[in-house]
Amino acid sequence: MIASSRRRNERGSVTIQMVFLMPALFLVMFLGLQGTLYYHAREVALAAAQEGAREAGSETGTRDSGLATANTFLQDAGGTDVMTSTSVSASRTANTATVTVTGKSLSVIPGWHVKVTQSASVPVERLTE
Repeated sequence: MIASSRRRNERGSVTIQMVFLMPALFLVMFLGLQGTLYYHAREVALAAAQEGAREAGSETGTRDSGLATANTFLQDAGGTDVMTSTSVSASRTANTATVTVTGKSLSVIPGWHVKVTQSASVPVERLTE
């Protein structure tokens, strides 16, 4: 009789445990996915900035060619499937070429948009004798 009364008292305990555990499990899962999306967007932005800076810093490169290269890289790497609201800026001086890529990573958490900014600078190539 003791065993059967114990079973009746535990009825529904799994349901109550799931009510508390499932939201915590989903939170951990969504935070992990959000972190992965942010990391990927950051790496794509950095790679685009590096490609643009290399082009702008080449001997025959210009600021505009660096911008075009960075924008092309962003589109080839996934476009709006990786980052939204992207903007690319570039500058080239006599010694340094710099490209900065800014945008927002995708979000699985509604209303939360993480800003991503990556920049790359390279020395300008010059022919010396």
